Amino acid sequence: MTYTTTPDGTRIAYQLRGEGPVLVLLAGQANNHHWWDSVRTDFHPARSTLTLDYRGTGQSDKPNTPHSTELFAQDVIAVLDDLGIHRAEIYGTSMGGRVAQQLAARHPHRVGALILGCTSPGGPHSIERGNDVRQALAQTQPRAARQALLELMYTPRWLADHPGPHHTLGDPGMPTHSRRRHLAASNRHNAWDLLPSISAPTLVLHGTDDLLNPTANAPLLADRIPDARLHLIPDTRHAYFEEARTHTSPLALDFLTTASHQP
Repeated sequence: MTYTTTPDGTRIAYQLRGEGPVLVLLAGQANNHHWWDSVRTDFHPARSTLTLDYRGTGQSDKPNTPHSTELFAQDVIAVLDDLGIHRAEIYGTSMGGRVAQQLAARHPHRVGALILGCTSPGGPHSIERGNDVRQALAQTQPRAARQALLELMYTPRWLADHPGPHHTLGDPGMPTHSRRRHLAASNRHNAWDLLPSISAPTLVLHGTDDLLNPTANAPLLADRIPDARLHLIPDTRHAYFEEARTHTSPLALDFLTTASHQP
């Protein structure tokens, strides 16, 4: 485990694995770097992978101060600076995709290519999840709420063959105040006005059956970001990157390889 300290004094833990050009993998809301455990080695034949524990998660500090996707993006820049990495590829999923939007729009010279997975632009232009999904996640019985989240992440067919453990259901060690700070950061995200300024080659990925972050957000992003490509993964839900890894990991690598050869 390696750490850097951000300008506001927060210690951020990060993990660099493999060799080659750096691909930054950004996890979903209230999750640490273990979100990527099942798939990060898919990228190692051609890339090194860099993950971090967001402030509030994992081995990073957990200050009870306002969080935002822009602040998370600044934390990523602090990690890149600590490693002496001037430019990297970014793959963000769920809230990590929102952080990735901030990175690409506000720090364009640091982003060589961008993949946005199962995410949305936020704000009034985004498509919100339905009330039935909100109610399922708000159940007071922890086991029932966890089962509801599992079924939003994965299809029943996949769950039957993969009983776990599952690393996409939240960081179990997070304090309550950090969970609230993460939720507020994700809910306040609104990059609509920033998206047209993204200049990095961009691929938007989304499962066709995603109800947690409705699939209709994917074409919104692809239409708003100049020259972005859109690819929908059939019959997958929010964790498409894990359930369909044999399809989506090579797809992501092919895109990154093509993008790296663009002038």
